[in-house]
Amino acid sequence: MTSPVNSPQPYGPDGGADGHRAEQAALKERISADSLTTRRDYLRIVATVSGGLVVGSTVVSAGVLHRHGDGAAPPLRVADRLEPGDAVTFDYPGEDDRAMAIRLPDGTLVGYSTVCTHLACGVLWRRDHGTDGDLYCPCHEGQFDSRTGEVTGGPPPRPLPRVVMAERADGSVWAVGTVRSGEETLTGVCRTLRDPELFAAANCASRKSGK
Repeated sequence: MTSPVNSPQPYGPDGGADGHRAEQAALKERISADSLTTRRDYLRIVATVSGGLVVGSTVVSAGVLHRHGDGAAPPLRVADRLEPGDAVTFDYPGEDDRAMAIRLPDGTLVGYSTVCTHLACGVLWRRDHGTDGDLYCPCHEGQFDSRTGEVTGGPPPRPLPRVVMAERADGSVWAVGTVRSGEETLTGVCRTLRDPELFAAANCASRKSGK
């Protein structure tokens, strides 16, 4: 005997083939409507995302978004010691200002914003690329010189903003100021230094007075 669960069911309410064909037609209409809605939604999403990318690119290029180094802060200790070939990341001068200090193989100490000047993606240091390594943005293949921050490849329109680094007698490494992209080094240093000793050592007082 056939169980109720597996019992054949009638095609339609009246148990006829016409009812079955009517149900199939109705199902096809629902599928077609759903597909059309899905396609419209997809196109709307694509248009929105594409428009967002264009607007984002324009805003970044126009300099409307926060620029690294707009603020100032007291000196920040970022490492007890930094050996040649080592790097450390930190936030300076604000919580949204991602930065990196690098001790190049020859002992030179440099610091940069790690926010790409193209579309604000994160920049990495690849120490195995060339003598000094390179600063690399994986989003759009942007490349910067590790020694100067200058653009060496890809779409970035400007060099990386710099973070002024200082090393104390005990070997500790400090972030003490910032230099905006394209800004003269001493201008940035004197604009952001909050350490009176370093401010005096850079002769910032006479520079600000025009002497």
